[in-house]
Amino acid sequence: MDRIFTPWRLQYLTAIRDDQGCVFCEAQASGDDARVFILHRGPAAFVILNIYPYSNGHIMVVPNRHVGTLREARPEERHEMLDTAARCEEILQRAYNPDGLNLGVNIGRAAGAGIVGHLHLHVVPRWSGDTNFATVVGETRFIPETPQQTYDRLAPLFKTPA
Repeated sequence: MDRIFTPWRLQYLTAIRDDQGCVFCEAQASGDDARVFILHRGPAAFVILNIYPYSNGHIMVVPNRHVGTLREARPEERHEMLDTAARCEEILQRAYNPDGLNLGVNIGRAAGAGIVGHLHLHVVPRWSGDTNFATVVGETRFIPETPQQTYDRLAPLFKTPA
């Protein structure tokens, strides 16, 4: 069996602990959006890059308030999250021209949430044929763009009016 080493994932895998602070709340409080890859801030939700992406352009829409489920979110938070996801769809189409998009919410660790306790909506660009042997068999993805390159590509598009 071939091995494809991804040492940058170790930090993520070993950091999954319930006793740590919330990475989304910490990012919001940082005061340096470019450093933490926040692309957009709205009244009730913000957009942040996923630094462990499934594909290029993988971003997340997150409520500003620390809530863990859709039912805990206020109607205006849910509404803004979905409206912001629609804007993300348009921006990702312009930036990457994907063949499709996945939108997803994982609530709870058993459902696949890597960050438990703070609701977030994944917006993931997809291309025909973007899954291959490495993804299916080796549980490895190849991302040809660094998080900084993705941020630099998307940030100007979020600055333009909707």
